[in-house]
Amino acid sequence: MASNNRATLIAKVLKILKRHYQPADTSNDRSLLEHLLFACCLENSLHANANEVFEVLTKDYFDWNEVRVSSVHELTTAMKPLNDPKESAIRLKRVLQSVFETHYTFDLESMKKQNIGQTVKQLEQYNGTTQFTVAFVTQNALSGHSIPINRGLLESMRVVGVVSDAEALKGTVPGLGRAVPKTKGVEVSTVLHQMGVELYRSPYGPGIRKLLLEIRPDCKDRLPKRPSKKVEAPAKPKQAVTEKSVKEKTAAVAKAASKATPPKKKAAKQAVSRSIAKQATKKKAAPKKLPAKKTTAKKTTAKRTTAKKTSSKKKPVKTTTKKKIVKKKAKAPAKGKKKLATTKLRKRKPK
Repeated sequence: MASNNRATLIAKVLKILKRHYQPADTSNDRSLLEHLLFACCLENSLHANANEVFEVLTKDYFDWNEVRVSSVHELTTAMKPLNDPKESAIRLKRVLQSVFETHYTFDLESMKKQNIGQTVKQLEQYNGTTQFTVAFVTQNALSGHSIPINRGLLESMRVVGVVSDAEALKGTVPGLGRAVPKTKGVEVSTVLHQMGVELYRSPYGPGIRKLLLEIRPDCKDRLPKRPSKKVEAPAKPKQAVTEKSVKEKTAAVAKAASKATPPKKKAAKQAVSRSIAKQATKKKAAPKKLPAKKTTAKKTTAKRTTAKKTSSKKKPVKTTTKKKIVKKKAKAPAKGKKKLATTKLRKRKPK
C-alpha cells in the first residue's frame, strides 16, 4: 500500500472516531511495575473496568507477591469486570513471576534511568508481556512515543484497509506513529483503544459495523462473519449382525435393484449371475471327501472277496496236481520191481 494512501486513511479513521468516542482520563501516579500490570488488565477492556479491577487487586491483596502466589481461578473471579478475565489473570501472574525470578523484587524504577530502547528490550523478555503492554508502558511510564494496539484495533485496521493481511499477522500498523503527533499520543490512543475494545467485545454487533462502513463503505466483504453452525446428526449405535439384519439388507438391495434404471438392472442381474456361477464353480472344484472314502472301502472289500473266491477255487486244482504227481511217482518205480508188482496183482484179482 502506498504511504500517501495509508496516511489519508489513518487521518480519516481518526477524524471519524473523534465524533463517536471521548478520550479517557489517564491521569495517575503509578510506578513502572504498576503501569505494566495495569496494561495486562487494560489490553482488551475499557479504562473504567481496568481501573476498577486494579483497585481490587491493590486493596484486597496484601502485596504483589500475594497476587503472584494466588491461583488463576482466584484471580479470574477478582477480575470479572474485564472482557477477558482469565487471559488477563494469566498475563498478570506470568509477568509477576518473571519479574520476581529476574530481580527478586517488585521494584522496577531503576529501569527508568536506562535508555528507552534498552528498557523496552528488557520488558519484552518478561514472560507474559505483549506488544500492547510494552507499548503502553513506553508511552505512559517512559514518556516515549508508541501507540498501543490491541487485538480488536488491529482487526478493525485490517477491515478498513489501513494494513494488509501480512502486516496484521505481524501485529503492527505502519505509519500510525507518524500520523499522530507525540503531544496527542495518549489522547488519540485512548480513542483508538475504545474502537478496538468494541470490536473485540461484539464483532458482529450493529454499532461497530456501522462505524467501519462509515470509514470505508466498500469493506463489506472484509467485515467479521459469523461461523456457520452445522447441525451434526447423532451417531447411530452399531447394530449386531443377525439373520434378520442380513435378510433386511438383502431385501433392501433387491428393492433398489428393482427400482433402478434399465442399465442398473442389467448390472445387478449380471452381478447376480456372476455370483451364482462362482458358487457353482466352487462346488465343482471342491469334491466331497466322504464319498471317496466309501468307494475306496467298497473296492478294497470287493478285492478281498475276489481273492477269497480265487483261493477257494484254486485249492482243488492244487490237490489234483499233487495226486497226479503222486500217481506218476507211483507209476514210475524201480525197473527191476515193476514186473513183479504187475504179476502179483493179476493173480490176486478175482475172476
